[in-house]
Amino acid sequence: MTDAAANAAQIAYWNEGAGPTWAALQVQLDRQIGPLGRAAALALGPKPGERILDIGCGCGESSLELARAVGPTGEVTGLDISRPMLEIARARAAEASLTQASFVEADAQAHPFAVGQADAVYSRFGVMFFADPTAAFANIRKGLKPGGRLAFVCWRAMAQNPIMTLPLASAAHLLPPTAPPEPGAPGPFAFADQARTSGILGAAGFTDIVFTPHDQKIGSGDLETTLGLSLRIGPLGGMLREHPDKREAVIDAVRAALRPHEGPDGVLLDSATWIVTARNRGFGSLQGEVSLDPGFFDPLPDSELGK
Repeated sequence: MTDAAANAAQIAYWNEGAGPTWAALQVQLDRQIGPLGRAAALALGPKPGERILDIGCGCGESSLELARAVGPTGEVTGLDISRPMLEIARARAAEASLTQASFVEADAQAHPFAVGQADAVYSRFGVMFFADPTAAFANIRKGLKPGGRLAFVCWRAMAQNPIMTLPLASAAHLLPPTAPPEPGAPGPFAFADQARTSGILGAAGFTDIVFTPHDQKIGSGDLETTLGLSLRIGPLGGMLREHPDKREAVIDAVRAALRPHEGPDGVLLDSATWIVTARNRGFGSLQGEVSLDPGFFDPLPDSELGK
């Protein structure tokens, strides 16, 4: 299989299936996973004037936050395979007048990166979907300067993430049983195994690989907002698309399961992720280099979130 064809299924999925849905739910999804992306960005420690690649940038929130951090003398290039999501990203960058942010529709496993130009590579849940992750990271590394930095956030095991599992578990008795995903297969939990992921990064040419567990309650809004998101995104959303006749019963079950978790800040559920940092071979480690003011990563105002 050629590099160009390696991720054909994912390209179709993120343009014809999930992409339009994620684009429509951009505000809620950014609210949910934005805090986890900011944790990874703080680990990366972007500096004014740097060039940064944002892999799997989606609707662009992470790219815009990085663009604010590097300032007008820096550059942030967001890559994604989803045209519907990139259209939103470009519109948001233009509305925010962040001319240092640009976006490319490309598969990072095969994209011809400018060799050795980027100071850093970042990703918010955008690197777990490659057909050949070692080849993908080796290709991405070509775009990094010697000693260039890598930081990304990815999910730990599914069982550790009620944010993913609670909606489906609450309705499991109403739906046919499903087979668990194949370990390591492209998907949200492909990098849950620390040893496997470390091996992938090492084989791709990265060093100083560090995994930091990050646990945080996250949410997308009030009960009805969270319910609506749960019915369209993640494992439950896929099941309901296959069994629409179960929808009304599932809605009641999921609402009842979510209700005890609602508080003043909406429905909040536990998440468990890895913050992974590494370097292109050579030039020391990441330790002691993050001096960025955390205020760089305050949530974007509603005007930039598409409201």
